[in-house]
Amino acid sequence: MNEYRTCLTDEEIKIFMGLLLHPNRICIGKAIALTKYKLKEQGQSFIPADITFRRYAKWFKNNNYDKWVLARDGEKALSDKVEPYIKRDASLLDVGDILVADGHKLAFQVINPFTGKPCRATLVGFLDWKSTALVGYEIMLEENTQCIASALRNAIINLDMIPKIVYQDNGKVFRAKYFSDDKGFGELGFYGLYATLGIETVFAKPYNTRSKVIERFFKEFQEGFEKLMPSYVGSSIINKPAYLKRNEKFHKNLHQDYVPTIEETIKMIDLWLKFKNSQPCTNAPNMTIAEVLENRNKQNIDISLLDDLMLATEVKTIQRNGVRFLNCDYFDERLYGLRGKVLVKYNLFDLTNVKVFTPKGEYLCTAERVTETHPMVKILGTVEDLEDYKQKIQKQQKLKRKTINSVKKLLTNDEIKLIEARSNQEEMENSNNFQKEFKPRSNGVQKINNGEKSLPIFKNNSEKYEYLIKHNPSDTWIAEFKQTKEYKLLYE
Repeated sequence: MNEYRTCLTDEEIKIFMGLLLHPNRICIGKAIALTKYKLKEQGQSFIPADITFRRYAKWFKNNNYDKWVLARDGEKALSDKVEPYIKRDASLLDVGDILVADGHKLAFQVINPFTGKPCRATLVGFLDWKSTALVGYEIMLEENTQCIASALRNAIINLDMIPKIVYQDNGKVFRAKYFSDDKGFGELGFYGLYATLGIETVFAKPYNTRSKVIERFFKEFQEGFEKLMPSYVGSSIINKPAYLKRNEKFHKNLHQDYVPTIEETIKMIDLWLKFKNSQPCTNAPNMTIAEVLENRNKQNIDISLLDDLMLATEVKTIQRNGVRFLNCDYFDERLYGLRGKVLVKYNLFDLTNVKVFTPKGEYLCTAERVTETHPMVKILGTVEDLEDYKQKIQKQQKLKRKTINSVKKLLTNDEIKLIEARSNQEEMENSNNFQKEFKPRSNGVQKINNGEKSLPIFKNNSEKYEYLIKHNPSDTWIAEFKQTKEYKLLYE
């Protein structure tokens, strides 16, 4: 465009624009005042009017907007506000070709299942680019690898197909070894989850919300769902609801302090997604999101095979009780007698067992979680507790006999006889210690009325026994108590 005609001199423009293009974004009025003051200090007699400076600033901004934005706001603002962008044609895609993944901090509170207190959870979602439908999601207290894997699993099951590409965030959680084909993970005999499932991964450009179409979905989610929740607290201080503002008594009295659980939140989100999928699809004219989603080629996914592929892996060392994982022991008879490193594949959705592999990836066994035993099972335990205890003792004896039979081949006859004698003696002692039947617990409060004063209240039979031995050793109750197994266990 033609050069702007102005009465401002080059020196006046230099001073004025030096202030106006400062990265601290000085406003036009202050820049004009400072320029006029500096011109007066330099002894200039004629000072242009304010409107002259303002018109020049307006002309410069309209005709040099790129320079204006770069100087005042920086490179990112130049990219977001000035540079041309590339339009992507989603009509060239098929349903399930690309899933877009990202996390979103919920703007309402849910009940923390571990503490019982309200908190803001995170929703990790997988959005189908073609239909713009949220095909899989998971709600968690923080963005972590396992919950992202759960959201991906839900997406694959709901689509009944494995996507070709996952377009996702550039964060460290999404770049975890569990997902990417990392060298250190591959050295253990396993590959990343995406590589195992045959999914290509593309990471979004950092700090570029325009590159992820799921951001638009989260904006609709915030406006159409989160603001309807009674526990809505806003995504920031600026847009928090009225009842949370200071000295707001009216709205605080009207507000209902209802905070949903995670299970209730999932049900409500599913209902809202049903409404969302009934709306027109922006990538397919004259069709709803649900109709576009139905036009896909299903693959009849085997859920059990999918779960096996999605198992995470850790390196553990075999110990006496098997392998230790998440403060629990996992044991199988095939781990007995082994020491060294193994690979443990686990599913955090089902921690009743883990799969154990050699460092080369060869399957060893499926180890079950070891349960704890009642500390006083013979007296205070139930029938189930005693049966569990018996089975554990029998398993110990079985493994011991297995070791003895193996070692016999390496010993002489005299040494074998000595080992067998000791083993038989221990088994007899253990079998004699089993309690065959239960008796009802003592009430602890018993009275003896022989025309004398009543006995004091005892907490258990041992206290009563000690009292009677000292004060009434001829009492018939003492003889009866000596015949019980409780007496033999405590005093013999």
